[in-house]
Amino acid sequence: MTIPSSASIRKRLRMRHLQLMLALSESPSLRQAAQGLALTQPAATKSLQELEEVLGVSLFTRHARGLDPTVSGEAVMRYARVVAADLDELREELVAIQAGDVGKVRVGAVMAPAPDLLTNVIVTLKKAHPRLHIIVQIDTSDVLVHALQQNQIDIVLGRIPDGWPSEELSFETLGEEALSIVTRVGHSATERGKLKLAALTEYAWIIQPHPSPMRQIIDQTFRESRVPPPVSTMETSSILTTLSVLRESDMLAVLPTSVARYYEDLNMIATLPVALHGRLAPYGLVLRKSRPPTPAMQLVIDMLRAGEQGAAAARPSP
Repeated sequence: MTIPSSASIRKRLRMRHLQLMLALSESPSLRQAAQGLALTQPAATKSLQELEEVLGVSLFTRHARGLDPTVSGEAVMRYARVVAADLDELREELVAIQAGDVGKVRVGAVMAPAPDLLTNVIVTLKKAHPRLHIIVQIDTSDVLVHALQQNQIDIVLGRIPDGWPSEELSFETLGEEALSIVTRVGHSATERGKLKLAALTEYAWIIQPHPSPMRQIIDQTFRESRVPPPVSTMETSSILTTLSVLRESDMLAVLPTSVARYYEDLNMIATLPVALHGRLAPYGLVLRKSRPPTPAMQLVIDMLRAGEQGAAAARPSP
C-alpha cells in the first residue's frame, strides 16, 4: 500500500474514523468499540477498512481475541487523541469567548525565569485581562517538552533538551541563566574565608535529577575541577522541597542565579562564593509548529517577548 498525499488524506478523512480509533485505543474489541459508538459491528469494520484505505497503511493485526495495533495504528491513535484534546480546547475557548473571557493558556516554565520574567508577565496580564485563565507548571525542560508534545501544555518557557526530537518544535531564545550554590542562612560554610569546591563535598547536596540540563552542568563542574562529586545527595526538581530541606539542614543546593537572588533577598537562603564553570544553554519559547496560537496563547507569547526585551535593556553592560 502507498501512503497518499496530505491533500488526499485531508479530503477523505472523516471524524468518525478518528472516533473509532479512540474507541479502539480503549478496547481491543471491535464489537465493544462499535457498541460504544452506537454502530453495528459491520459498520465499524467498514469504517476501519475505509480508514486504512485513506491512510494507505495497515492499522491492526486481527486475531481471535480482538485487534492489536500496528506501529502505524498506534501513531494514528496518538494523533486521534491530540485531535480530540484540541476539540476540547476549542469548545472551552468558545465557551470562554461567549462568557466574555479571553480564554485559557497553560504555561510550563523552568525555574530561572519564574521569579522575574514569568511573574511580571502574569501580574501584568491579569491586570489587563482579569478573566484570562492561566495555568503554570514549573518543572525541568524534558518533562515540560514532553507535556507540550502531548498537548498537556500550550507554551514552554525553557529549552529543548539535547537529543530531543525537535522537528515539530520551534525555539526562540529569550534569555540566559547562570547557576549559584546556595545554603541556609547561618550555615558554617558562609562564615569561612575563601571557599573551594572540594571543601563543599563534605556536605550533602540537593541536585536536579538526570537528564536535566542543570544536572549536566553540576556534573561537568565536578569533572572539570577534578573534584569527586558529593557522596551524599538528594535529587529533586521541586523548589519548595529544596528550600524546605535547606532550611532544616546543612545541605547545599544549586539554583539558577535569578532564583537564588530572589530568595536571598527574602533572607531565606545564602549564596556561597564558589563559581560553577558551566553555563546553561539559553532558555526561550518552545512551541509546537503544527498548532497556531490561540488568542490567549498569543497574549502570553507577546508579553514574554516584550518582558524579556525590557529586562535585557535594563541590564548593565558587561
